[in-house]
Amino acid sequence: MEISPPAPGVQMEQDDPLLQLLDLTRRFGDTCAVDHVSLSIADGEMIGIIGRSGAGKSTLLRMIGRLTDPSEGRILYNGDDVTALRGQALRQWRARTAMIFQQFNLVNRLDVLTNVMCGRLFAIPVARVLLAWFTPAERALAIRALDRLGLAGFAMKRADTLSGGQQQRVAIARALMQQPRIVLADEPVASLDPLNAKLVMDALADINRRDGMTVLVNLHTLDIARSYCRRIIGMSGGHIVFDGSPAALDDRALHKIYGQPAGEAPDDPPAVTNYRPALAQ
Repeated sequence: MEISPPAPGVQMEQDDPLLQLLDLTRRFGDTCAVDHVSLSIADGEMIGIIGRSGAGKSTLLRMIGRLTDPSEGRILYNGDDVTALRGQALRQWRARTAMIFQQFNLVNRLDVLTNVMCGRLFAIPVARVLLAWFTPAERALAIRALDRLGLAGFAMKRADTLSGGQQQRVAIARALMQQPRIVLADEPVASLDPLNAKLVMDALADINRRDGMTVLVNLHTLDIARSYCRRIIGMSGGHIVFDGSPAALDDRALHKIYGQPAGEAPDDPPAVTNYRPALAQ
């Protein structure tokens, strides 16, 4: 099955969503991590997903990216059944849905530029990968991605010499090399200090605004979710218990998500205040 993105600049109507999750479920033995979740996502949305650890947030993103197979249910993209994809079509889907992880997943001994170019591995023959041979066009694309994220000057430095925030921005540049339509970010700022967290979230907001990419981001901190995302989904026990605007996140909604009326669960990190994203609109 050929997965084709919508034409650039064309927005999906709300009754014709880009992505649909239909009774999506994932079980690990006797544990149901995601329990019959149904959700519609329009093209170009930036959605924050919040909830306690173990609520099912990461598993949900991994299923959308087909890094984890659902136990039940379906994922539809422009009406095509993503859960039925196999082989080359599945690899193409994974390229269209770039995943950004909390732990960066860079190759520490390689330079930054090579790490970024690894975002093209889905389209590069195995022999070229083993020889680490990339074309001038691929190198230029990687430099542009780094420059956009303020890291062009670090292109030839080893990845492990960079700070955590810089490494996460390298991971975002690598994701851009996939030329995706959907970005899935799993706790991308959980291990970062407030300044670097802001830089990373500004970068994701810029990708969403300027490129029109759909961005789904798992977040622990409510202030960040409220500042950057027009739509917030709250999960608890594998279920969606909230889906609405930041303004609708009142004490009653937070009680459903975290099990208490306070702004955050007891084991969550303190809220980062005074976030003022320059790029989110």
